Amino acid sequence: MSNQAKKDQTQELIKETAKNLFFVKGKFDATTQEIADAAGVNRTLINYYFRSRDNLIQIIFDEAQKVEQDKSKVIQNSDLPFKEKMAQFIEHSLSTSLQYPYLETYIVSQINKGNCHKRDIEEDELKKLYKDIKKEMKLGNIETMEPIQFVLNMVSLLVFPSAVRPLLMENLMISDEKFDKIIAARKEIILNMLFKN
Repeated sequence: MSNQAKKDQTQELIKETAKNLFFVKGKFDATTQEIADAAGVNRTLINYYFRSRDNLIQIIFDEAQKVEQDKSKVIQNSDLPFKEKMAQFIEHSLSTSLQYPYLETYIVSQINKGNCHKRDIEEDELKKLYKDIKKEMKLGNIETMEPIQFVLNMVSLLVFPSAVRPLLMENLMISDEKFDKIIAARKEIILNMLFKN
């Protein structure tokens, strides 16, 4: 294996380990040393490849978000009927919540710190979405309301349980395994709440 390939492999290992600690296990305060120990590498390598812990975290967060945006764009640009598009978007969001249970919690914690992240959606995409929602309301498939309210309903139903996962698990006395089952079962529940038919 060439030196470059070995370097790439080590960088990837560090990123995957950090992603696992942060977004899968919810260990947001993991130190550089803890990340290095979990990856089985020397701590100096993290600083060598990523300059700092914060920089590494920003990189893995941006990568996780990019995967999200790419998948969302595929759904937005498809020619499927509106409800089918929303069903795919919901399914994709829920599967991401299962893959990275603490990603939403992390996003909320960053927003609370004032580290607000860049916009996910372009203005023309948003206008098209609102137009599609209005059309579905005219057809009687969705309750009549401001399109923004439909979007807020969908986002709340999708994101809130995952964003406050630790709180819900403790207060409702739910294990990790049970919580994952509950999240996995939400697709039909959300669709039934959003659509009349």
